[in-house]
Amino acid sequence: MQHQAQYRRHGPASPSRVKRPPRPFTVSHFRDWAAGLILDTDEPWHLQRFQTDFIRDLFAGTPECWLVIPEGNGKTTLLAGLALYHCEFRPFAVVPVAAASREQAEIMYRQAEGFVLRSPRLHQLVHSDIQAAKGKRKTDVPRFLCLEGYRRINHADGGRIQVFAADDRTGDGIIPTLGIIDEPHRQRDLSLYRTWSGKLLKREGQIAAISTSGEPGSDFELTRRRIHEAAETTKRRGSFTRITTKRVVLHEWAVPDGAEPTDIRAVKRANPLKTITVPMLREKLASPTMTMHHWLRFVCNRPTQDTDTWLGPDAVSIWNTAEQPLEFTAGAPTWVGVDIALKRDTSAVVALQRRDDDRWHAHCRIWAPEPGTPVDTTDIMQYLREMAATYDVEAVSFDPRFFDVPAKYLEDEGLPMVELPQSVERMTVAIGGLYEAILSGKVTHDRDDVFTQHILNAVPRFNDRGFTLAKSKSRGHIDATIALSLALERAQRRDIPTPSVYESRGIITV
Repeated sequence: MQHQAQYRRHGPASPSRVKRPPRPFTVSHFRDWAAGLILDTDEPWHLQRFQTDFIRDLFAGTPECWLVIPEGNGKTTLLAGLALYHCEFRPFAVVPVAAASREQAEIMYRQAEGFVLRSPRLHQLVHSDIQAAKGKRKTDVPRFLCLEGYRRINHADGGRIQVFAADDRTGDGIIPTLGIIDEPHRQRDLSLYRTWSGKLLKREGQIAAISTSGEPGSDFELTRRRIHEAAETTKRRGSFTRITTKRVVLHEWAVPDGAEPTDIRAVKRANPLKTITVPMLREKLASPTMTMHHWLRFVCNRPTQDTDTWLGPDAVSIWNTAEQPLEFTAGAPTWVGVDIALKRDTSAVVALQRRDDDRWHAHCRIWAPEPGTPVDTTDIMQYLREMAATYDVEAVSFDPRFFDVPAKYLEDEGLPMVELPQSVERMTVAIGGLYEAILSGKVTHDRDDVFTQHILNAVPRFNDRGFTLAKSKSRGHIDATIALSLALERAQRRDIPTPSVYESRGIITV
């Protein structure tokens, strides 16, 4: 009896006391699973706190999860691990991974493939119900099968990871269960992100975006600013900030504004990965190949403008200082610039009026095409008609390349259309005049994030007489900048008569 009593006290625990294994899509389950993955250092992958904090928010079901963190903090490793985990534990998972370029897509794929090849559990043979349902004789297949030529990884139970270079047209037909956006700051814009986010409800999906900071005025940074402005909660702890809205959670690691970017210990606090050390950062800063722009943006994680922007290194502060909203006056003299594009590019109309202090105020309207559908020029024509009916439009300057026929119709209706072909000679004068006007504070504007983006995207192309703007080398759309230059060029010549362009070209039959 005494032996039985001791057995009852010290024997096997009752079923209710047996520790249950963690459930999928919990931090503890992901941590245990990740420990079975082998890094390229031949060591197991052990998660760090900043990674589990982000994963906790992702697993809580927040539709859009952002992690903005300096370079070298294991972003690619975390993305590859999340993609494989989701593919294994979400039935029929669809995990598209968008990288900024073909080269980055290759790196992203290699990281995920490396996990599979180095980690025995990920490539071991398992029974596949999918293979059996298809009537295949061979039903034992690798848990993950890597298809290098397609940059695709298939799971035995039907899930799929597809890595590709970001392109909103390529990703238009995808309905993700977990969409992963790698380094969105390097992408031309967030068109693909928005395409995927619009489809999340169809399969209760999520998006994870992991990046370093971008350039001020970029679509990425303007979107990040809007997340800050829409914040329902904001928690700051040293170099870390966590922001939540109804749909978005944002984790940011950066050197705070009040800290010196050359304070190596402050920089270390913004780089939470344990393998990044103070001596390593000190050596990195001292390297003769390091630039302050790279250090600020990619190591301190502060949005920093590249010095090759057409307005110079202070472009952001110059343009922000010019933000002085003004309501246009009905019936007042107004000058308009139009830049029209076809297919994938945007089209812009910028109007100018004089302020009481003799400066020019700009108001912008931009049309963006839908995927596969160009901007309808009849919408722009109607907008110009409405402007002419509201204001005393002195001139509508346009490039005839894509707007020749619509301009003829508008002139027949009485609008003062002025042709300004975008030749190097003419645009050097127009861009030079705009450059001087902005830098001298003679141009103001309303707050318009897209307009700002167009202004800051522009990159100069130098010639013997000055410079024009290079659309092909710019970081994104610059059509509003071109339209502003056309409007200002004519406004500054307002005392010169503006005969119709068609008087010297004869009658055009359409």
